[in-house]
Amino acid sequence: MLLELHVKNLALIEQADVEFGDGLNIMTGETGAGKSIIIGSVNLALGQKASREIIRSGAEAAYVELVFSVEEGKRAALEQLDVCPDSDGILIITRKITAARSVSRINDETVTAARLRQVTGLLLDIHGQHEHQSLLYPSKHLEILDAYAKPRIHSLKPDIESAYQRYKALGEKLTEMSGDAESRKREADFLQFEIQEIEDAALKEGEEETLTEQYRRFSNGRKILESLSAAYDAVEMEGLGRAMYQMSQVVAYDEALQPIQDQLYDAESILNDARRAISSYMEELNFDEEELARIEERLDLIHNLQAKYGKTVAKIQETLEEKRIRLDELEHFDEYRRQTEEEYKEVTTALEALCQSLSQERQAAAESLTEKIRAGLTELNFLDVRFTMEFTRLDHFTANGFDEAEFKISTNPGEPVRSLGLVASGGELSRIMLAIKTVLADSDDIPTLIFDEIDTGISGRTAQKVSQQLAVIAGSHQVICITHLPQIAAMADSHFEIVKSADGGKTRTQIHRLSQEEMVEELARLLGGAEITDAVRENAGEMKRLAERQKHLK
Repeated sequence: MLLELHVKNLALIEQADVEFGDGLNIMTGETGAGKSIIIGSVNLALGQKASREIIRSGAEAAYVELVFSVEEGKRAALEQLDVCPDSDGILIITRKITAARSVSRINDETVTAARLRQVTGLLLDIHGQHEHQSLLYPSKHLEILDAYAKPRIHSLKPDIESAYQRYKALGEKLTEMSGDAESRKREADFLQFEIQEIEDAALKEGEEETLTEQYRRFSNGRKILESLSAAYDAVEMEGLGRAMYQMSQVVAYDEALQPIQDQLYDAESILNDARRAISSYMEELNFDEEELARIEERLDLIHNLQAKYGKTVAKIQETLEEKRIRLDELEHFDEYRRQTEEEYKEVTTALEALCQSLSQERQAAAESLTEKIRAGLTELNFLDVRFTMEFTRLDHFTANGFDEAEFKISTNPGEPVRSLGLVASGGELSRIMLAIKTVLADSDDIPTLIFDEIDTGISGRTAQKVSQQLAVIAGSHQVICITHLPQIAAMADSHFEIVKSADGGKTRTQIHRLSQEEMVEELARLLGGAEITDAVRENAGEMKRLAERQKHLK
């Protein structure tokens, strides 16, 4: 579960620290107080793209930290992603956003956004304000079904992906084979030329480096000789000899001069070695113009082959092997085409069987899923609802099978089931998504669910039903919910108020946890609006007491 949220210098938030509790965590506040910033900060920590404008004015960086407590059941899944909570089961996710870049970390280890999403997807699920609109697109429906059916289809999906890629590659190969005989002959002739060119070159590993070094030495031979001659002349012994003679005349008078004399002897030995080495190098130095031309020609050949076939000898050899295989295919074209056609038929049959199995598993899972969603919708005040999933087959294979699937709903007796976009209002879509999230959370066992204004477009008795459903979910999950409805807020196990204030010419958003008395006062504000009377407070207190009794009945 999500234990703590720390936010610093993000938009209107100078600093906010929230300690969430078990069960249902409710956040309320006036319009414009910054409720969306709180959920936005969580999204940023989870890897959402961030603009530098999100950094609070006057600050150098924004910072978000999420502290999770990981139960034993999730440890194994996290360890498979090479993420290990500490000995107390604590996992800390941070993100620092500056004008130049942003950095995400898990337990102080820098991670990519993709890996971050993998990890947090096991711990937390966010339903944004407009996510329910995605239900208008049937492609989302199949994604929801596959998430629910994952235990049944997880082994089929990789097999289908692999078979589909093979099927696609063979299909492309057959298309290439549909060319005329003359074009195949031209291609074979050119391949023979290229193969011969590479084979004749007889390239060797490390040859280019060796030749480059030789070319550098040969092409600069005159300069090397002139410099060595000057160095040989400079290392002359006359001055050193005089120094050694003069030192020998006085060393007997002072023992402190002995080390200097020793150093002069050492210098003589070193200079003699250097002169011999220079002389030997000059004697062996070869300025054969023909050899230089040969090296230059060989390097030109190597560079030309690298430009055409690969940057390294290993890559050129790999290209050579590919061209040999292709030439062999062209020279034995009829046999290769027959083999490819047979392989294509085999993989098509295998892919058909795999997709058929996937479709059957999906349809079986869809019956269970839609029944659970229908039951959830009944709990959410859809009085007489039918909810089904309709399957159609695509006219082609994909890496995801051949299914198209769409949720269908009927909210009134006697009416046929139709597409969600033709039947459901915004508030109804929101409730449908809540029912779906509830089912998926139970199947995936995601510890924390966040709902950002799930109450959009609902009121009255429906709002009461939604609050009861959230309380049910909170019985087995941690739920964090932003709401403006008192019916939902009354169900809170922990209630946080988000307040915007102006101080010293700066606007700040702050968040604090409410006591029982403050919860009732906040409910009164939600109920009464601008004027809060004693009657409104009494109504709020009664609403809170009824909510507590309702929770205990669950």
